[in-house]
Amino acid sequence: MTVNPPQDCQLCPRLAEFRQLQQARFPDWYNAPVHGFGAIDAKIAIIGLAPGLRGANRTGRPFTGDFAGNLLYHMMQKHGWTSGQFDPDGDDDLALHGARIINSVRCLPPQNKPLPIEIKTCRQFLEKDLLNMPEVKVFMTLGQIAHTSLLDMLGLKRRDYKFCHGGEWQLDDGRTIISSYHCSRYNTQTRRLTEPMFNDIFTRINAIINHL
Repeated sequence: MTVNPPQDCQLCPRLAEFRQLQQARFPDWYNAPVHGFGAIDAKIAIIGLAPGLRGANRTGRPFTGDFAGNLLYHMMQKHGWTSGQFDPDGDDDLALHGARIINSVRCLPPQNKPLPIEIKTCRQFLEKDLLNMPEVKVFMTLGQIAHTSLLDMLGLKRRDYKFCHGGEWQLDDGRTIISSYHCSRYNTQTRRLTEPMFNDIFTRINAIINHL
């Protein structure tokens, strides 16, 4: 099953135009739709928002190259979800264990704000990626856009699964959704998300996985 958009994806004209602008400005960067990272037999699916300009859009790997990734991979390492060394530029031997990271929107959006139509258009790739993960037991949603995009993909009513930090819902099929504020620099600097708060999310997910 093809789960990724083509490198020159044109499905979202605004994003394609913005990507082409970055290709001209930064020809040595990745500047293409960013694929998921981690094995498809993972039990944990981490759903993010979209590539950051100097993060995944530069390096080609989700949450690599900016502050959000530094915090995310630090926490993953702390809880035993990685091996190898993490380098902010992706020049490393990092491997994920039991987890896979997928962005709701695969291309860099201007000002990190994809439009609703762009989120909807790109959802087909989120769906294909998750359908290719038969062992997934926990969905970890980072931020409201990632959370609602997952709900829409699963056909769940938003009002029944309202986004909040630390929200936890068990689905009828036995899988679990746990939501967290996005680990962006803004959220951590404003203390909306602290490291202990983020750590608690990982602890709870490990507890679920260990009891399966």
